[in-house]
Amino acid sequence: MQFSRTTLLRLLLAVVIGLGGGAWAGATRVRAASDPPVAIQFTLDRPLDAAAAPFVMAAAGGLFGAAGLAVTTNVATSSADAIARVADGASDFALVDINSLIRFRDRPGAAPVKAVFVLFNQAPYAIVARKSRGIKSLSDIEGKNLGVAEGDLSIRFWPAVARHNGIKLSSVKQNTISAAVREPMLSAGQVDAVTGFSYLSAVNLRDRGVPSDDLAVLRFADYGCEAYGFAVVASPRLVATKPEAVRGFVRAVIGGTNLAIKDPARAANEVATRMDGGSRELELERLNAIIGDNILTSEVKRNGIGGIDAARFERAIDQLAEDFKFQKRPHASEIFDDQFLPPRDGRLVN
Repeated sequence: MQFSRTTLLRLLLAVVIGLGGGAWAGATRVRAASDPPVAIQFTLDRPLDAAAAPFVMAAAGGLFGAAGLAVTTNVATSSADAIARVADGASDFALVDINSLIRFRDRPGAAPVKAVFVLFNQAPYAIVARKSRGIKSLSDIEGKNLGVAEGDLSIRFWPAVARHNGIKLSSVKQNTISAAVREPMLSAGQVDAVTGFSYLSAVNLRDRGVPSDDLAVLRFADYGCEAYGFAVVASPRLVATKPEAVRGFVRAVIGGTNLAIKDPARAANEVATRMDGGSRELELERLNAIIGDNILTSEVKRNGIGGIDAARFERAIDQLAEDFKFQKRPHASEIFDDQFLPPRDGRLVN
């Protein structure tokens, strides 16, 4: 029996997703080979780096095409910008910080944008410090200068993390700085520590010549922060009119995530070749950190990738509320829609 290229790609997609333990029984219709692909605009909330490896691998492996999608990628200036593009229909999907989505949904008249897939089961928020400046654990931050980049969501969870660990907020001097000078200022000793993403700031500092043994990476997740991180949000219009396209996109991303986990070296290379001056070695270091710290958590190993624990999510919203005053506190069901996820057996990863 001979198969067309399209049929073979669809079979490959089913096999890749099945690596987690089973195929998705929830798909209601198999697209005919003659069906034209659905054009999809996908937005990244920041320039391409290792965090987008699952999407790069889904594209490189033909998984979007196998799902009947023709995906074009664009880049926004921030999570807020990416969410706005999805809200007004300029984009169909976006990869954003889910905590930015929570804040967006609190605006009067905000479009009912929801996340349909969580990539980072743990947010990458962290304080990155120099041990030579006297910071080896979170308790050492009292009396120190903390550099906070404009627009950095990490600092929004700092009040909850500080309270949980008995740290007086008033004892830490916060300096608002540009994201462009965050690592240079820490490298030069102009601040004692900075907030940021663990997989970015720490690797960037090592690339600037700061010795690894002089860096303390204090991940908020290790100090009681319940927050989830990057998630895929979907256009309300697409959800209403083309739900199978949403399911297909999620299936392809699950497959791409499996591919990135199985072969991070190849995934890092695919990412680096699409970057302007990208370094395969740096992106591989970042990707390995992302997989270990943010994607393959104990919760994901137990429950599968892409979903949330509703009780934990509610606690994360409460932690965000310690800094952000909601007009009307949202609930998990208003932020995350699980109807497009495969069953657990189709989302298990190794």
